[in-house]
Amino acid sequence: MSIERTIRNIRGDHSIWLIVLFLGLFSILAVYSATGSMAYLSHGKQAEVYLIKQMLFMILGFVMMYVAYKLEYMQYAKIAPVLLIISIPLLIYTISYGTQINDARRWITIPWIDQTFQTSDFARLALILYLARSIAKKQDVIKGFKSAFVPLFLPVIIVVGLIAPSDLSTAGLLFLTSLLLMFIGRVKMKYIILLIALGAVVLSILILIGNFFPEAVRLETWISRIHEFFYNTDGGHQIQQSKIAIAHGGIFGVGPGNSLQRNYLPYPYADFIYAIIVEEYGLIGGILIIGLYLFLLIRSISIVTKSPKTFGAMLAMGLTLNIVVQAFANIAVSVHLLPVTGLTLPMVSVGGSSILITSVSLGIILSVSRYAEQAQKEKIALQEIEELNEDNN
Repeated sequence: MSIERTIRNIRGDHSIWLIVLFLGLFSILAVYSATGSMAYLSHGKQAEVYLIKQMLFMILGFVMMYVAYKLEYMQYAKIAPVLLIISIPLLIYTISYGTQINDARRWITIPWIDQTFQTSDFARLALILYLARSIAKKQDVIKGFKSAFVPLFLPVIIVVGLIAPSDLSTAGLLFLTSLLLMFIGRVKMKYIILLIALGAVVLSILILIGNFFPEAVRLETWISRIHEFFYNTDGGHQIQQSKIAIAHGGIFGVGPGNSLQRNYLPYPYADFIYAIIVEEYGLIGGILIIGLYLFLLIRSISIVTKSPKTFGAMLAMGLTLNIVVQAFANIAVSVHLLPVTGLTLPMVSVGGSSILITSVSLGIILSVSRYAEQAQKEKIALQEIEELNEDNN
């Protein structure tokens, strides 16, 4: 009875709650299957070890999502500048002293618990909160380059520029999300084009630095992945194994836990988990995953139309775009529509900081939906009272 009462008391968009639950279920099933080969390679560890770890992160993620949902969303406007200020030193520290994995410094190791944390995940959340705040507050006063530079351009250039040397794909995703958010926020097109030009200048500088200091910028990796995408029609080893997994799945899949390509596909539990899902659950499973992310976007658009304040609308849209664009980029890589990026599938791929930050993002979206729902009810009640008064008169 208490569970039923708790469910009834949960406000916000119930469809988004269901989407998160389904994505979490897919994550548990797919990670358990995909980590089988990794468990074997890790000195005989059982796959259950990775499953339990993923479940713990999922549970913690749901707790953080609920806390973020319960906080009134306008509070995020107050803490946005603080989070952005914290994220910049974290990114600088990661570039200089971060933990190096696969020739990239994207993580810092948290003492005592020996867990890595990807600082770019935190920085993405901080930047979107700050941009949503700036667009809501400064939209009507942006009349020239100077008025747009500090509230909009400078934070994007700094954060994206600090992420790009070790993780160009994440930086590109964040830059695209920022541009889309500004477009939706009705920032003038000439300013958006100007930001694109500034982004091109920063990228050119990074390429120049990479030529002289290869250890500072992963220029060789960028070039090899782009070259492979455009000049190797079959794709490299990763893409070929991904295609085999998808073809092997057919319409209905080979069944949970029966993937063969998890033994040959690099990172089947992270970058290419979508291929494993399609292999085990077939075209139906692949379409369902795509449908969940599309439905999340549709529900968020509905929240935007109902939100009584610009900040709430920008916040929900920015965070949703950040999740959905990353999801479709990951899927596009698996089917060879984009170069290999290293982006994970949000709320599905194995991960710690990624799951936690995505969970917080979803909690904030749900917080906006809760207040938008309340405002909509008050509006309807007010209309009913006005109609009743008119009838009485």
